[in-house]
Amino acid sequence: MAENKLHISYNQIHQLIENAVKTYNMVEGFNPDLCIAIGGGGFIPARILRSFLKASTGKNIPIQAIGLSLYEELPNAGKDGVPEIPGVQVTKTQWLNFGGYESLVNLLGRRILIVDEVDDSRKTLVYAVQELLKDIRCQEIQKGIEPGSSNTELGVFVVYNKDKPKAEELPEEVMKNYFPAATTPDRWLFFPWDCTTDIEEHSKRANEQQLK
Repeated sequence: MAENKLHISYNQIHQLIENAVKTYNMVEGFNPDLCIAIGGGGFIPARILRSFLKASTGKNIPIQAIGLSLYEELPNAGKDGVPEIPGVQVTKTQWLNFGGYESLVNLLGRRILIVDEVDDSRKTLVYAVQELLKDIRCQEIQKGIEPGSSNTELGVFVVYNKDKPKAEELPEEVMKNYFPAATTPDRWLFFPWDCTTDIEEHSKRANEQQLK
């Protein structure tokens, strides 16, 4: 298992996101005006991404958070040598209307970018998109707008896309705005926020693996 584990440092993530913003021309192209981070892996990438977008636009893009869980809660899961095991069903733990109906975020007419750290089976991303599309349709109906006519766009940004068959597929209109910062073989990605021991040793291993 150790040989199949890729250590990833904060610096590497920072550089990957910077490169992706430039490579995809994200400001000139999709130009998101709302980021939705999937917790907990999407929080840090979303915040870094916002900084690079602000460098070009001069504006801070708002970040909303949603809680989705797919990985099984096993003893010591995520610790060194103990990978998390993907579950079967996505569970919603927090959503945009977490504070009640009146606090529901206005989605109509927005260019919404869903942010997560990794696209593994794609189940979590597909679930997030499906639920957001439901919210968009509900808001259109509430405002008397014909469903699908509010010019709301959805996109997806992930730091790593695992090169593997996906359990589910995103809608074609979303895949047009799909931005993976890097693609990697199917292996255990050990992120710096998963490290609970020596972060300097973790970063050292990440740099050594990058050079191979």
